[in-house]
This record gives sequence, structure tokens and C-alpha cells, in this order.
Amino acid sequence: MRLRSRLLAGAAAAGAVLVLGACASGGSSGQGTANFPVGDQNITMLAPDKRPVMGPLHGPTVDGGTADLADYRGHVVVLNVWGSWCPPCQAEAPALEAASQSLAPKGVKFLGINVRESGTAGAKAFQRTYGISYPSLFDQNNDYLLALRGVVAPNAIPSTIVVDAQGRVGARFSGEITKTTLIDIVDDVISGKAVAS
Repeated sequence: MRLRSRLLAGAAAAGAVLVLGACASGGSSGQGTANFPVGDQNITMLAPDKRPVMGPLHGPTVDGGTADLADYRGHVVVLNVWGSWCPPCQAEAPALEAASQSLAPKGVKFLGINVRESGTAGAKAFQRTYGISYPSLFDQNNDYLLALRGVVAPNAIPSTIVVDAQGRVGARFSGEITKTTLIDIVDDVISGKAVAS
């Protein structure tokens, strides 16, 4: 069954999202988040001609490697902002891993963004516990949250963003997500829908 959701006004969403390209440094981490209530289960979809290019995201991962969103250009990418300390993140982790397996044949990539951890031990344990197979950037200094301001409120954890194959923000979901909802959102971004159905 296709999902139905309350949508934010397209103009307000597009305006809020447009700050992405220029906000990799400086400013308040809360700037531009008024249009995205915390954990509201809302889906924001953007039409292809309204999608801003995602800012750079690259650096160390939880497991000690490195990841760069730019390496995924040409693929739809699901970005999930999470913390091991966050109960909704724990609840949605199996759904995200299952969705990553289901969407892999379509070439969809997943990249986590681990936030507000004092070190990587808790995040590594989280990944082992839930069998997470995709990498997660380790956001020790909240640099990635700053880069995502205007799309992800600093206190809206978890949040999930779908980036299209051209590296543009196509959708955002605030709160705990299910496998079915995520797959539907990804399919809508791929098909170019601006309204989830």
C-alpha cells in the first residue's frame, strides 16, 4: 500500500532546503529549521526542478574508514542521521538495514551519519547489534549536522534524506521510518514525484 502523508508547503520546503549548498561552515546549527517540526513523521518531497544540490559530506566513518557522498554520484543515496543513544534510531535500525538490502538491486546506496557520540564505541556496538552493513560518517564535531541545517533540525534525530542520482535533495522524512515508507519514498524520488502517494 502506498503511503499517504501530510506535506509541508512546497515553496516553504524548497526555500528551507536551498540553504544546503552554502551552509557547510559557520552560522547557527538551528538556522532554517522552523519549517521542519521535530520527529513529526512528515515527508517533504521536492520536484526534480526544485531539488537543490546536496552539500559535501565526507570524512571518517564509525568503523575507522572514510566515506564521501560524492563517490555515490549516479546513485540514489539514503542518508540516515542517527545516534546509538536514541530509542527511535534503535527501533528503525532493522527497517533501514532491510530497506538497504531490498533497494540494492536498484543501485540505491545507504550512508549513515552518526551524531552526538563521545566516541565510536557505542556506535560500533549499535552497528554490530543491528547488523548494519552500510557505512556511517562519524560526526564528532557536529560538522555534518551543520551542513544539513535547513533540512534536518539539530534535535530531529532520527531523520532520513533521499538524495537523487544527480546529487540533489529529493525527499526528507523526520522521525522513525519503516521499511515500506522508505522504499515508497525512494521510488517516488526515482520517478520524479513531488507528492508522496
